[in-house]
Amino acid sequence: MESLTGGTRPFAPFEWMIAFRYLRARRKASFVSVIAGFSFLGIVLGVATLIVVMSVMNGFHKELLDKIVGINGHIFLQAADSPLNDYDEVVREVAAAPGVDLVIPMVEAPAAASTTSMNFALVRGIREADIKRLPGIAGNVKLGTLDGFDTGGGVAIGQRLAENLGLRIGDKIKILTANGAQTPFGVSPRSKVYPVSAIFQIGMAEFDSLFVYMALPEAQGFFNKDNEASVIEIFLRKPEELDAVRSQIEKSVMRPMIMTDWRERNKTFFDALNVERNVMFIILTLIVLVAALNIVSGLIMLVKDKGRDVAILRTMGASRGAIMRIFLITGASIGVAGTFAGFLLGLLISTNVEAVRQILNRLLHANLFPAELYFLSRLPSVVDPRDVLAVVAMTLALSVLATIYPSWRAAKLDPVEALRYE
Repeated sequence: MESLTGGTRPFAPFEWMIAFRYLRARRKASFVSVIAGFSFLGIVLGVATLIVVMSVMNGFHKELLDKIVGINGHIFLQAADSPLNDYDEVVREVAAAPGVDLVIPMVEAPAAASTTSMNFALVRGIREADIKRLPGIAGNVKLGTLDGFDTGGGVAIGQRLAENLGLRIGDKIKILTANGAQTPFGVSPRSKVYPVSAIFQIGMAEFDSLFVYMALPEAQGFFNKDNEASVIEIFLRKPEELDAVRSQIEKSVMRPMIMTDWRERNKTFFDALNVERNVMFIILTLIVLVAALNIVSGLIMLVKDKGRDVAILRTMGASRGAIMRIFLITGASIGVAGTFAGFLLGLLISTNVEAVRQILNRLLHANLFPAELYFLSRLPSVVDPRDVLAVVAMTLALSVLATIYPSWRAAKLDPVEALRYE
């Protein structure tokens, strides 16, 4: 029949009509339709899960990076040969380098913080002007104030540390260190009681339970650092230009210094996060692959079920290419529809992942995201268009590839043999 061959172009309307007719469920082909339904659901769940997981992993990376860098800086300078007594001069030299936003000298030392119980703490001595500009602290003081920090004699502590020790504003906290005064019998421990003047919440559980900030002169005296800083932390205007700024700082500083940056200090942590992200992507891709294999099995059964129809179409003049395209459209339609539905579902969940977590917590009466284990107080999510595009492209490619073999088998079907055994 000429209307089905030379008079039509590839992917003509009649090919689409037959393909979509095969997608509609009939009693005789109900099992094939069930397989097609499971293939569709598999692709929807696979695409949605991939988008959600990749978005949450991106959120973890961004939130942890913002918290870590916000409290710790981008570049760190420590004395290489002699004590860092000239930190004011080094601060001026570094601040003059292009790209530097903030330079903070600190005294940093481990200690114990106690009331009726005891917690490990990292005590930091810092000036009032600097702590008010520190990205992780500025704007995150929940109780109390940083005004008069240099002269008030109080300390600023994290909210989780305050909860662990049962502290409120004005309460006393005892700081203990093993490196106290030198005596004839050796170094004796030192302890001192400070009032709590401010409580901050960084939003990262580990930091909120760890840091104690006190005035720089007080920390220098407490830890035997006479007019000395233990580290200078540098914050950049554009963190992506770290390497260029780092070379400028090396030229600006006149004394020998040990220089590190946040990438070196946290390399193992973020490498592990990236490995976990890639492994999750590979594992979850198997969901999509299984759904694509379901398309293969469903189409093979459909070809067998529609053998008589194919034979009739061939005797009416339909070309092998037309038959192949009909089944290609049938299988690809499942993949395209599933990908699109999964894309919408994934975006919906990714943009509301924290609300979904809270709903599940209430329904299950459980905490599905404890801050103590995951460091963050909320479940983060950042949708990266590149990741979404990669997931969609991969799923569409697998869906189309899955239809090629069954479509080829349908095109190779001999109409005489098909009609003989009907």
